Formats: sequence, C-alpha cells, structure tokens
Amino acid sequence: MILTVTLNAALDITHHLDRLRPHGSNRVRAVAERAGGKGVNVARVLHALGHPTAVTGLAGGLTGRAIRAELAAAGLADRMLPIPGESRRTVAVVEESVGDTTILLEPGPVVGVEEWEHFVNHLDTLLPDAAAVVLSGSLPRGVPQDAYAQLLRQAHAHGVPPVLDADGAALRAALPAGPAVIKPNADELAAVTGLTDPVAAARALHAAGAGAVVASLGADGLIAVTPHGSWRARGPERLAGNPTGAGDAAVAALTLGLVTGTPWPDRLAEAVALSAAAVAAPLAGDFDPAVHRALRSRVDVQPFAPFAPFAAEEPDPCP
Repeated sequence: MILTVTLNAALDITHHLDRLRPHGSNRVRAVAERAGGKGVNVARVLHALGHPTAVTGLAGGLTGRAIRAELAAAGLADRMLPIPGESRRTVAVVEESVGDTTILLEPGPVVGVEEWEHFVNHLDTLLPDAAAVVLSGSLPRGVPQDAYAQLLRQAHAHGVPPVLDADGAALRAALPAGPAVIKPNADELAAVTGLTDPVAAARALHAAGAGAVVASLGADGLIAVTPHGSWRARGPERLAGNPTGAGDAAVAALTLGLVTGTPWPDRLAEAVALSAAAVAAPLAGDFDPAVHRALRSRVDVQPFAPFAPFAAEEPDPCP
C-alpha cells in the first residue's frame, strides 16, 4: 500500500468554459466538484493504475465532510483526521479554446498545536502498513515550517521511503531529513536555490539532502539527478488541456517506480507519459489511458553527465 499525505486537503471545483473574459460575465459549460489536494490526486492515479493506496491528512468543517464523502464515493481508502477548522476549496477555470487554466487557491484552516501532534501520532499508526509515503502540497496555517522534515524522519524511523512534493521554505527545511525523491517544477527550483539553470538547481538540491531530484519542466519534460545517474526525459509532442494534476501523476509514477525498483530511465518514461495523459484528462487526478499507452514507448530518455562541484559564485541553496 502507498500512503499519501495531504495536510491542506481541498474540495476542487473545476469550471469549463470557452474563454475567460476578465471584468465580465462568463458562461460555464460544465462544472465538477471532487476531493483534491496534491496527495489526493496522487492517490487517484495510483488507484486507477490498480495499486493499493490510502489517503490521510487533515479535513474539517462542512468542506472537510464533503471531501471525505467524495473520497468514499471514489473508492479511495479514507484515513483523514478530522479537525475543527474549515478545509479549503480551490477553483480551476479551464479555457477550452486556448488550452489554459486559471486556478484560485484558498488558504485553508488554521491548525493548532494539539491538532498537529494528534496528526503526527495518527501517522505513526499508518506507516507500518505502507510500502512508501508521499508527502505533498502546501502546509496549512499553524503547522510548523519544518512539518515535512518531521514527517520524513517518522517515515525513515518506520523504514518507509518518503517522496516529497513541496516548495519554498517547507522544501528547504525538509532537505536535511533526506527525502528519497523530490519533484519540484522549474519555478520552485529557481525559488528555493536562486539558480536559473534547472540542471544546476537540481544538482544543488541533491547535494543538500534529497536522494533524487526529478524536476518537471512543462513541455520540456523532466530532468533527474539521482545516485545512479542523471537523465532528461521528453515526450514526443505537447498536448493541450488541463495541466492541473500533471505533476501529481508524475509523482504517482515515480513512487510506483520506487516501490517496484524499476530502473530510472523506465521510471522517467512512465512519469512523462502519465503526466501528459493527465493533461489530456478534464480533471486533476485523472488521466487518459489511451494517451498514456500511446506515449509510453515514445518518450525519449537520455543520460547527461554527472554533476561537478558547484562554482564558488553559485548561492547556497539552503542558507
């Protein structure tokens, strides 16, 4: 079983329209509502691939109850911890004519010290049954900045390999705790390291404590810096659609590869194909199986040279 952790779970609301017209009325063609947050999306993909998974995190208020009801309806194992605060909603506006998406993100609840300690104890009861744990998404207010570092140490104490998808201060604080894999995107790489070259930034985060760094570069695919080598992986073409959840599909593929011991080039090919298939699906957490099958054998994975020592002028990625 792969356990996913979504501390700032959400109720995702997706509006589909032809084109968004700011400062005016917009007629929506279709709307969908489902449980979300990055870890929930990862769990949906794993479930669709036929791999046992369970979802944990924090869920509160009327929105939290709606999140848990939808998890049950989707057949996902619900291990969420109830809290008093109201869980957040997100709104994605998908412009179908231009293949673009605008996302509005609510901040989520304020989590108290006792609630956080309760969740830490709750996670201890779940980790013994996990083959891997995915920690992903933003931290709700009130949770300590080093929350992911604490959860990573818990996972290691149980012998469970942890995969981390976080950014900013939460990512920086977590690196010394040794995540097995991290998956930032290009903007997150630059923000946390101060480096504009994604390869140099990935190497910096690997040196700072991440076991492997897999960075998503949008249409340019993925780069990976690992103890076993470094690779670039690109799909054969760019697909239009809804990119929300594409990174979560990549995390699902990388986590499965970690659990099964799949060679890195195959893991990366699967991650690129699955993330592209997620773009082709209308909702985050879904993927188009036909696109996945069609692209899987067409992903180009090429090694590049192992990293060299950093130049003196490069800033410290974790000051």
